[in-house]
Amino acid sequence: MSPRKLFRTLALAEAVTWTLLLIGMFAKYVLDFEALTPIFGGLHGFVFLAYGVVTLFVWANQKWPARTGILGLATTVIPWATIPFEKSVDRRGMLNGGWRMAPGGEEPTNGVDRIAALVLRRPVAAGIVALVAVAVVFSVLLYLGPPVPKG
Repeated sequence: MSPRKLFRTLALAEAVTWTLLLIGMFAKYVLDFEALTPIFGGLHGFVFLAYGVVTLFVWANQKWPARTGILGLATTVIPWATIPFEKSVDRRGMLNGGWRMAPGGEEPTNGVDRIAALVLRRPVAAGIVALVAVAVVFSVLLYLGPPVPKG
């Protein structure tokens, strides 16, 4: 999967889960139906974290300026902002090309590149580690509770 396809997929998923979360919140606060909020909130939280990780990875791979990468991360907290951001960086050619550190690609020159090379050259192991890491962060956040305390 190319950087462009991966980033576009997660940007869309993040926007879709924002929609689900807002539906759940509407159901909870307007219709007094709380069952959807934990499900949609959890799903959105997981995709939110995954989008953040993918944004960091694509930022490093594509050598985005810091301003662009930070803006990409900031779009996660504004409903549906990932879509216009993705379209903007795609239109400017900032998602073009493949993975620089893929097998047969560039040699790593810094710590970020070494991590990217490790991930791209051992994708199954890296995918398992990434899923476990996101699950651990997600579990800790679930344990801590919602961002706004009840009452």
